[in-house]
Amino acid sequence: MATARVLLVDDDDAMRVSTAQALRLAGFQVDPVSSAEEALALTGPAFTGAVVSDIRMPGMDGMTLLGRLHEIDAEIPVILVTGHAEVPLAVEAMRSGAYDFIEKPFVVQDLANVLRRALETRALVVDNRRLRAVAGKRDDIEARLPGRTQVMVDLRYRLRAIGASDADTLIIGPTGAGKDVAARALHDLSGRAGKPFVTINCAALPEALIESELFGHEVGAFPGALRPRYGKFEHARGGTVLLDEIGSMPLELQAKLLHVLHDRVITRLGSNDPVALDVRFIATSKTDLAEAVAAGRFREDLYWRLNVAAVHVPPLSARREDIPLLFLHLLRESAARHGVAERAIPPAYLTALAGRDWPGNMRELRNLTERVVLGLESADLAADGDARLAERMAAYERSLISGAIAAHGGRLKPVYEMLGISRKTLYDKMQKHGIDRHLIGDSPEDQD
Repeated sequence: MATARVLLVDDDDAMRVSTAQALRLAGFQVDPVSSAEEALALTGPAFTGAVVSDIRMPGMDGMTLLGRLHEIDAEIPVILVTGHAEVPLAVEAMRSGAYDFIEKPFVVQDLANVLRRALETRALVVDNRRLRAVAGKRDDIEARLPGRTQVMVDLRYRLRAIGASDADTLIIGPTGAGKDVAARALHDLSGRAGKPFVTINCAALPEALIESELFGHEVGAFPGALRPRYGKFEHARGGTVLLDEIGSMPLELQAKLLHVLHDRVITRLGSNDPVALDVRFIATSKTDLAEAVAAGRFREDLYWRLNVAAVHVPPLSARREDIPLLFLHLLRESAARHGVAERAIPPAYLTALAGRDWPGNMRELRNLTERVVLGLESADLAADGDARLAERMAAYERSLISGAIAAHGGRLKPVYEMLGISRKTLYDKMQKHGIDRHLIGDSPEDQD
């Protein structure tokens, strides 16, 4: 139960702190927050815990939070805390999908009992989804990595195929494409889903403390080591270690990592006793590690040891047809997190999005939806989208007319006949686009 996550929402500081402490003593992992908006920011389709929320709160109340959470995932268990006069309201909330309610003042043990049942139910839901995923059926992977293009269908299929195994995996993809999402999906699809998922940012490891951070140390291993400490590898025993941006790891540490991958054994600093590891390693890289091997920046033996199974996460430029749907999907998620109404997005704006360059990939697209929801993007989305489309159409029309005039040496009669428009219409369009036939061709007088 220590790993079961409970999101506690209460604007009363004293009540929130005391309830969180009591639940932690009962064996729960508790994330206390003071508002429904904060709670929404911490949830998503991959949330595997339960939510306990007061009904009466300033801003978004518990009933609204219930609705917002069920927009994200209808099977997230929500337990509402009510006053005596609010019991009829809580009963109505249960008809709307709340898991249970508890009346103030309550005995913490009663709340703990309800939570255990809720978390057991949630665990069954998550396990059922995982089994469906292994069988290749629809699951929350499609919510995490949405898209109808073939590259995304192939990606989800590969994640499901690899996820149920214990194979070490290398995930390749550009910055912001969703490599971390794919890594978490692999963990959640595996039999290790209930165990720790430990992320190590290889580019940010402090050089002086690298070995201590990863392998742990004993008392007196170095000045300041006053008590023993588990390293990140040992902390993840039974679970998954994500080596984020493995290409940034120093060569000296790569050699030590190779031994860990091969032997699944570590030795803490200051100790001679080996510690067996039961972990799965997933590594991500935004660069081609084969090129890094050729350049001498990455060990070839480590590359082949990591590359048991490979997953390629495509950039947005490889799946432009998905961009409008992705934008709307992210917009709904963002609106739910911030507790605001969704904005109507004109089709022209969505079409324009698909034509943009997205060097930041999904991260850049997600940031755009946040700005739109918060009102930081252009207020007149329809005008902005229409203007982009109109400008592109006008540029195409001007290019077509100019090209036709040049092809006919400045003579207009064959131009308007070829384009299927009247002489007057052609003159009007030339004036509109600022086209001077004398600057394009020889411009002899037209013979009607």
